[in-house]
Amino acid sequence: MASQIFRKCCVRSDNGFSPAAVTVPAMNLAKQHLDIGLFSNKRDEQLAFWQQTVGLPYDHMGKVGGGVQQHRHHMNGSILKMNHARDPLPTMAPSGIVGLQIARDGLKAPQPLTDPDGNKVTLVPKGQDGVDGIAIMLKVNDPAAHDRFWTHAMQFEHAGDGRYRCGDSLVVIAGQGKVEHRGQQWRGPGYRYMTVQIWDCVKEYEGILARGGTSGGDVRILGETVRYAFVCDPDGNHIEISQRATLTGGRL
Repeated sequence: MASQIFRKCCVRSDNGFSPAAVTVPAMNLAKQHLDIGLFSNKRDEQLAFWQQTVGLPYDHMGKVGGGVQQHRHHMNGSILKMNHARDPLPTMAPSGIVGLQIARDGLKAPQPLTDPDGNKVTLVPKGQDGVDGIAIMLKVNDPAAHDRFWTHAMQFEHAGDGRYRCGDSLVVIAGQGKVEHRGQQWRGPGYRYMTVQIWDCVKEYEGILARGGTSGGDVRILGETVRYAFVCDPDGNHIEISQRATLTGGRL
């Protein structure tokens, strides 16, 4: 198991989060890369785009229930989860995830692309704007609320104005604008969630809630593969807290 990292975070007061810092254990990551998940009804078109146009190596397909097959692709240690839904996806407001940046060796300039459902992805020169793996781009209602959430509740490292690092991945506030809260529903078209791979799902999930995070789904177990739960950021974007047996090397 990796050694524990400690990070300075704000403390809660009667008026919210105090700027006073305390040192607390950072999230204990089982993998130094965030993953991202999208849903689509266009299986063949999406697979062709991500594998041939973007150039991501295919890993495998897993069944996740509800008529959904998850097609997993590698990107700099992160995983792009293309969840193909058998049945038509519900019409719902988009999430706050408005784009994905993927670092690529050998590029001289960013290469913007759009997948078959209109999701934005940009290949960027490795290291540009601090992107060494991937960057997940967000539109948000309240940047200050997100700053408190990502640095305090999620314990991500502050990596610049509106930029938060988890391992070698970034969450980036790309802009401010209206984001409709979708409630507990997260299986809709487009980018819908990100995943943090950790050693102890229950511990991290309960810790996030104790630090002011909101639950997006209680702890569950999928076969012998993964124990997971969901939390939500201030705009209702879902974040999967995942304890995956292939990464932790133990039983769930």
